[in-house]
Amino acid sequence: MDLIPKPNQVVSAAANVAQKVLYGGVADLRKMPRTLIDEGLLRQVYHYRPTGTAQETGDPVLLVTPLAAPSICFDLRRGCSLVEHLVTSGRRTYLVEYGEVSFKDRNLGMEHWIDEVVPAAIRAASAHAGGRGVHVIGWSLGGIFMTLAAANDPDLPIASMTVVGSPFDVSKVPLMAPLRPLVRLADGPVLGGRTRSGRGPVQRIYQSMGGAPKPLVRWAFQLSAAQKLVTKPVVKLQNLDDTEFLAQIEAVDHFTANMIAYPGRSFGQLYHRFFKTNDLKYGYFEFGDRRIEIARVDKPVLVFGGASDGIAPVPCVKAVVPLLTGSPEVRFEVVPGGHLGMLTGRAARNTTWRFIDDWLEQWSTDGAADGEDAAGESESGTRAQSGARAKSPAGAKSGARAKSPARPARSTKERGASADQASPDQGSPEQDSPEKGIGANPKRRYGSAGSRSLAK
Repeated sequence: MDLIPKPNQVVSAAANVAQKVLYGGVADLRKMPRTLIDEGLLRQVYHYRPTGTAQETGDPVLLVTPLAAPSICFDLRRGCSLVEHLVTSGRRTYLVEYGEVSFKDRNLGMEHWIDEVVPAAIRAASAHAGGRGVHVIGWSLGGIFMTLAAANDPDLPIASMTVVGSPFDVSKVPLMAPLRPLVRLADGPVLGGRTRSGRGPVQRIYQSMGGAPKPLVRWAFQLSAAQKLVTKPVVKLQNLDDTEFLAQIEAVDHFTANMIAYPGRSFGQLYHRFFKTNDLKYGYFEFGDRRIEIARVDKPVLVFGGASDGIAPVPCVKAVVPLLTGSPEVRFEVVPGGHLGMLTGRAARNTTWRFIDDWLEQWSTDGAADGEDAAGESESGTRAQSGARAKSPAGAKSGARAKSPARPARSTKERGASADQASPDQGSPEQDSPEKGIGANPKRRYGSAGSRSLAK
């Protein structure tokens, strides 16, 4: 509001206060209707039902939730819901969530999600959609689960991958930098990926508690935006007439209040392998004697970094790009917003979601396949096994499937120049608006050749 509020601002502020007092808030927190199609240990796969006159077509889209965060990250509130956007666009939309984590789940490690939960969810979405390849979208740790699952099993029916705000190099998280020397001092020196004592104080705490409890997870998420947390009361008063602003704050508060605990063993792996030894920075993740190499990912990958993300800053997310040397195409985009805002903030409607729409269109199978015999497709397994297929070029016959025209080969010098120019610090969302299409800013676009050159 203005320092001296205008009459219309006073009326809007009064209406918002009345809505809060009488009905508890101004945000529409209704969730999109869905049906459970598959379940297992800490795994529930849901299919979102079409709404209104929208009819489902095309390939399925699977949303992968991170550990400890509620699945409402994808369905935050009406008007700021990626699920709502996909469903009303007519896409077959699925989501995998994990339910409540309790003390009895303390022995579950990350391999449970990488080997079982995410692969089972991908196969369930593919089977429910008639054997089609699945476009998988993972936010935060969900993007890491998805990436490691794809690297571990190249035969998964994945059409494309979208990684949103996933931290692949925690050494580039300013919030963590002051803590790393303290952790090394407390737990002892790291030798071969393990502490000398093997029983540091942090390890003893999470083992005795069975993991990271909800309050700790909630506090850690809020700490990433501590400044906003302190100034929030003043900001709310200043925007008392802005219904959309107040609704977003309510929705984020609702999301934060529903954080979920980490299982003990998974939390331990995150602590040791992500925070202490930072394995993903080097392109691998180890479970005992098994090693998963990110370079084995052979699907097209779109990567998003949030311009104001305090949990996974742009350089931290961008670190995965040069590791994806086996991918046919890798693209990196910087979008407005923090860790959650880049996914489902008010600006995401015209940035992140439009980029996702373009990416799904590019790597979707030909829409004419909807009219084919689903049983024949399932029996042949062609669509599920082939992974990504490029959409037919404009003007192609409806019954034909064709790949996008091959791009002209670039010289080593050109590839190196492209990689050198590709810096997320250059260019802003305003300069690279989604109306221009994905990767319109050449300084933030990576073809497969560009990603390989970065790895050299």
